[in-house]
Formats: sequence, structure tokens, C-alpha cells
Amino acid sequence: MTDTTTMIDITTIGVLGAGQMGGGIAQIAAQAGYDVLLADVDLAHAQAGKARIDKFMSRAVDKGKLSAQDKQAAVDRITCVGSIEDLGPVQFAIEAATENIELKKRLFRSLDRALNKQAILATNTSSISITLLGAETHRPSSVVGMHFMNPVPVMKLVELIRGLPTDDATYEATKALAIRLGKTVITSKDSPGFIVNRILIPLINEACFALQEGLGTAEDIDTGAKLGLNHPMGPLELADLIGLDTCLAIADVLLNELGDTKYRAANVLRMHVAAGWLGRKTGRGFYDYKQR
Repeated sequence: MTDTTTMIDITTIGVLGAGQMGGGIAQIAAQAGYDVLLADVDLAHAQAGKARIDKFMSRAVDKGKLSAQDKQAAVDRITCVGSIEDLGPVQFAIEAATENIELKKRLFRSLDRALNKQAILATNTSSISITLLGAETHRPSSVVGMHFMNPVPVMKLVELIRGLPTDDATYEATKALAIRLGKTVITSKDSPGFIVNRILIPLINEACFALQEGLGTAEDIDTGAKLGLNHPMGPLELADLIGLDTCLAIADVLLNELGDTKYRAANVLRMHVAAGWLGRKTGRGFYDYKQR
């Protein structure tokens, strides 16, 4: 099979979104030897994202998992930029913004204008249609889903999703890139939630219903999953790690797109999001991380 990464000559990767997911993507791309342009709503947010990457990698150095020289070389490959327009030179862009369909549509229109016509546009969406996002651009054949797992530097999986118009060259180039980033690849058709979240979100949601109905405490539910199902994390712990707002957004996509009431979000999940208790990133979700 032809190596299409050579054909399109990917040397610089753009990452749009410097939060938990985007920062992780930028880190592993830089560690794999790519130059990375990191963008967010403004330069200050991008710089804050790079600072978190530096801190995260410094912990790996302290634990002896990474040399200080390799860490600094990777950090130096990441350049923060202040706008989407500054991503123009990249050959491959990965959008990693909040799981909001209107926001992602707007970002894809902007990326399409900013990048050259040969560039591939990927999205880290965990549930939104790739075909739908591709339709916002003049290059739907070059739009692809590249769903990384959280935390990106640790989790080995990348879920690739082909939109209806995604061509073979785009898919093969994206797959080759994911492998170079050290990931194992699975491929899903463009259906709500794809493979991983089609399985995961109902599990998390059912744990939320169990909590809501008083079947057990959060600790009991999570311990049951860890020791009874051999899961490394309980579903409520995992929801806090992912972000309860993200879990709710995906549940709503599944319900709205598939029309099956089994996907309706538990009220306790919806109320936690309404309260701003979004999990680890806010210090409180199903667990209070400020007390830990």
C-alpha cells in the first residue's frame, strides 16, 4: 500500500483547541517529531495549554519515563498561535474543541478558508457526524474523524471515522499518521457515537441512573465495576475524567440522532452539568476533587 503521508508530506500539524484533548494531541505529535502549531480562542489560551503540556511532561521526566532532553525537544516543537488563520501553513489540522455541533461547524468553515486546498481537516469529535462537518467545507473528501481517547498520551486507541465523501487517500494518510503517533487504529462508520461512545455512554448513563435511584453510592457503583467487571476505572470516575458536560452532550446526540429513549440522559447527570459540577476540570463532579 502506498504511504500517503509521504505523498502529502506532513511535516507540520495544526491543533485547534489547547485544552485537555488538544494539549494531549499536540504533545504526542511533537514527541513523534512533528512541528505543531497550537491554537485556541486567543494566544493566551494557547500559551496556557502549552504550559500544561510542559508541566505534564516534566512529571514524566521526574518519574524517569522521559529524558529531560527529549521533553524539551518536544516542547520546543510546539508553537502557539493566536488565531485559526495562523494555522495556514499546516498540512494536517486536528480540531479538538468542545463537543458542540454549531461551534464545530463554525470552526470547520474557518479552517477550510485558512488552510491550503491539499490540507486534511480532522476532528476529534466523539459523536458528531463527519459527513455533516465535511459539508461545511469545500473539501469534504479531505475531512475525517480522528477520535483520540483521554488522556491522549496514555491511551493507545484512535478511532478513525470516514464521512460519506472521505476519500481513500485521506483515510490512509490519517491512519498512517495515527500509527506514527504510536496508536492502535480502529475504524467506525459515520454513525452517532461511533464505536467507543456508542458502548461507553450508555454504560456511564446507566451508572448515573443507578446513583439517581439510590442503588448504591458513587463509590459502591465504581467499586462494583472495577472489581466485578474488571474495569480499570468505575463509570462515574471515568465520567468525571471525561467531563460531565461532554458525556451529556454525547448522550443528547445519541438520543436526538438515533431517536431511541434508551439514550436519554439521567437527570442527575443533567443537574450536575447545570450546577457546573463537570468533573475533574472544575474540581467537582460525582466526586469532590478539592477534598482529595
